[in-house]
Amino acid sequence: MEQSTGAAMIGMSLLGILAILMLAAIVLASCIFWIWMLIHAITNKGLTDTEKVMWVVIILFLHFIGGLIYFFVGRPKAIVVGAAPPKAA
Repeated sequence: MEQSTGAAMIGMSLLGILAILMLAAIVLASCIFWIWMLIHAITNKGLTDTEKVMWVVIILFLHFIGGLIYFFVGRPKAIVVGAAPPKAA
């Protein structure tokens, strides 16, 4: 009976360590994403200076959620500005 309890304790410990490592990976990925969006907002040539300041403030104060909002709303402007006009057939 004592051996099965020891094995269960080891299994629980390994699951706890795995959960902590997964959480650390998620936190690290979200921090990298936040920094990436902050840098992109600052360097986005498709935004006016006022829009850049607005996005930087939003990203700074809302952290990950602000980065997500910028990713889906503000970032596509950079793609539109750099696109070539369609050629006539």
